[in-house]
Amino acid sequence: MPPSRTSTARFWRLLLPALALLTAATRLPSFTRPLWNPDEGFLATQARQLAAGGVLYDSVVDRKPPLLPWLYRGAFALFGDGSLWPLKVAAAVAVLAGAVLLASLARRRWGDRAGRLAGICYVLASVGLVPEDTQAATFEVFMLPWTVLAMWCADRGRWACAGLGVAGALLTKQTGGAVLVPVLWLLWQSRGGWWSAVRLLGATALPVLAAALAYGPGRFVYWMATGSSSYVSADGALGHALGRALANFGLLALGCTAPVLALLYVLRSRRPLTQTADVWVWLAASAAAVTVGFQFFGHYFLQLTPALALLAAAALQHLSTRTVIALLAANALVTTGFLVWALLAPRGELGHQQRLAAEIRARTAPTDRVLLWGMHPEGYWLADRPPASRYLTAGFLTNFSGGRGGVRVGEKYAMEGAWPYFRGELDRRPPALVVDDSRGKPYGVEHTPTLRVFLSRHYERVDTVNGAVLYVRSG
Repeated sequence: MPPSRTSTARFWRLLLPALALLTAATRLPSFTRPLWNPDEGFLATQARQLAAGGVLYDSVVDRKPPLLPWLYRGAFALFGDGSLWPLKVAAAVAVLAGAVLLASLARRRWGDRAGRLAGICYVLASVGLVPEDTQAATFEVFMLPWTVLAMWCADRGRWACAGLGVAGALLTKQTGGAVLVPVLWLLWQSRGGWWSAVRLLGATALPVLAAALAYGPGRFVYWMATGSSSYVSADGALGHALGRALANFGLLALGCTAPVLALLYVLRSRRPLTQTADVWVWLAASAAAVTVGFQFFGHYFLQLTPALALLAAAALQHLSTRTVIALLAANALVTTGFLVWALLAPRGELGHQQRLAAEIRARTAPTDRVLLWGMHPEGYWLADRPPASRYLTAGFLTNFSGGRGGVRVGEKYAMEGAWPYFRGELDRRPPALVVDDSRGKPYGVEHTPTLRVFLSRHYERVDTVNGAVLYVRSG
């Protein structure tokens, strides 16, 4: 028998404030720093470029879909571009939305208790990794509510809405499209028929096709998929990638103490987890999405948390109230440790970028273009100076990635056509200041012949800031 309106109202009246307070507590550290990682700096710089008339996938580029750059752009238009606090608030709302949808999904299947547990476990798991990966207002945080919405709609047979949820996830980050697999599983289980499949796939495809037409199909496909073949190759770096994967998986397992222990107990006791086939499919599809490209950055693992929270809700049903409370208390203690880590973690790289930004501001005018040769595009945003190139990091031009450990780095591994375009940018509008912020990394100027020759002909070295080398135009 479905729950009555009275019981439903009472359920949400008690749970919503609790989830809101828990979300606020877990997201509080995000407000203690101007930004947490280069992805936030990249998005903030992109938003400023768009505001200045830039065109996405042309003069403003990234290997990501368009939804989040435009969310940043909209927030900057409403609240100014000097702070990321509106995006941090939006990230907290995104976590809360995912928790509410998961609670509703679990309650429909297993009852009130499961609904409460799913929402709580999801919020606790959302910060169970390195703080730079969980407290930043970046792709996974905004992608996950779309994936949960897709599953929530599919569970109710609302196939067009489920398709829109899949499209929203995919247009936030490509791997969000993996949720289509469990949604199709639910469609198959429900025997929805061909018309349901048409509504699902049509609602998924139309927003993506609209975005492709808006930006040009060729450019859209290139930046979303085909232009990253070197970036997603793990040749020569498999050991490094697996080590990173094991470390982040261990952290996530620690952050999901209650779900992991409950699942282990139930699976060992061979008790049935009813109505979870699609959730296991969801977890498997998410794990495959985390593996794509073999980068294994910590924030990738957040994609596993919604399915884990649902499985936890199903497993915890088999345990006594006292055991459930003990497990949640242990999980809360672990989560508190992650939050203390976030509050006390050193700000070494952020401090370096802030000092470098101050030096850039002192040496340039507000309209001067600057080239930061490094992997920290937040320097443009912190310095409030326009970039001299559409390539905001050296990764596009050398294939360097922190997930690779310096393997397959160099000009020959750049995105196709990147260096001729880059040289054209430098020739047309030479930057007033060039900052080599490689600091011994394999993409440094000394390892990049084209840039090294350009600097030797037109620039002279004038200073260093904590290992970053500054060049100004000679003559």
